[in-house]
Amino acid sequence: MIFVLSLGTGVSAASSTVTVSSECDISDINEPIEAAASDAAIGQTLDIKAKSAILMEPVTGEILYESNSDEKVSPASITKIMSLLLIMEAIERGELTTETVVTASEHAAGMGGSQIWLEPGESMTTDDLLKAVVIASANDACTALGEHLAGSEEGFVALMNERARELGMNSTNFVNCTGLDAEGHVTSAHDVAVMSSELIKHELIKRYSTVWMDSLRDGKSELVNTNKLIRFYEGATGLKTGTTNTAKYCLSATAKRGDLELVAVVMAADTNNDRFAGAKKLLDYGFANFSFNSIKAEIKETEIPIAKGVKKQIKINTDGTLELLLPKNTKDEIKRSVEWNKDITAPVKKGDLLGFVNISVGDTEAGRIEITAAEEVKRLSLWVSISRILYGIFKN
Repeated sequence: MIFVLSLGTGVSAASSTVTVSSECDISDINEPIEAAASDAAIGQTLDIKAKSAILMEPVTGEILYESNSDEKVSPASITKIMSLLLIMEAIERGELTTETVVTASEHAAGMGGSQIWLEPGESMTTDDLLKAVVIASANDACTALGEHLAGSEEGFVALMNERARELGMNSTNFVNCTGLDAEGHVTSAHDVAVMSSELIKHELIKRYSTVWMDSLRDGKSELVNTNKLIRFYEGATGLKTGTTNTAKYCLSATAKRGDLELVAVVMAADTNNDRFAGAKKLLDYGFANFSFNSIKAEIKETEIPIAKGVKKQIKINTDGTLELLLPKNTKDEIKRSVEWNKDITAPVKKGDLLGFVNISVGDTEAGRIEITAAEEVKRLSLWVSISRILYGIFKN
């Protein structure tokens, strides 16, 4: 028997094998996303059927597309992105491992909504609880992990809000760690993209967010990921769905093709398909129009004059590159100009900065590549100077 759980409902387990799902109806989980591939060009408006949306490149934080992205909205289980970020950071610091055993409190076990039916006092590894949180959006598992790290859900929520401030998430306030509707529990599409970008820096999260189906308790609890993009979108890597009556249908979707990874956020869509279709359009738009480019210095000089040195020329190094996220139609607009230090005088050590190759795209400055000394050149001493003068006199 399959139980389909939704936030705000209380369904008890009546079978030894239960399929646990994330907060929404999964009756159409095997149906492909209803959205044609988007070939929209830069500057065109995408038909995203949601209150707000954004497309962000996570390394640079550059916004590639947005619509009402700063509007405050209820986040539902998108909230768990911040919960998961704190857990990933704690693992990185060595405060817990995936094998750390966590015991559920009565408070955690009583969370309700989407859950894996933890009993008070029941213990699971962090690994299993992370599966439950990421794949099945389990409120009880998320709260148990938060309590383990901070001592209480309230303490964990305080850490969530502190981290949000550090990330510049100025439209966000968390009241709980699960995403259950609560007064004052708000975020924005932009802030969701910011915390999603931070979360996917931790490769461990993709061990869970890319899973379509899994199980717990020796197969007795089956997990189904309601992020349909994982199954139906090329390069999908995550990340989190969220659904409540207040928040409607929300999604933070991540995908990677080649060197380019993208974060697409859709908030408050009216239907399940609208959020997936919207995220797909955003991702299609990004992959169709943008790419990373490794820009090299490409200057002719291999050495330049140096004053007051034992050598008159110094070899230079221009091996650095500039990684730029650019619209695909601007590659022919890349320009380079060389800017040397005003006074290149010995002594110079290997690696010393001698100048820059300035890179621009059209009329926009994009960055610079350092030009450094490829060798050491010592200062010319007075005795060597006199010796050279005398050598020149007597030679003639």
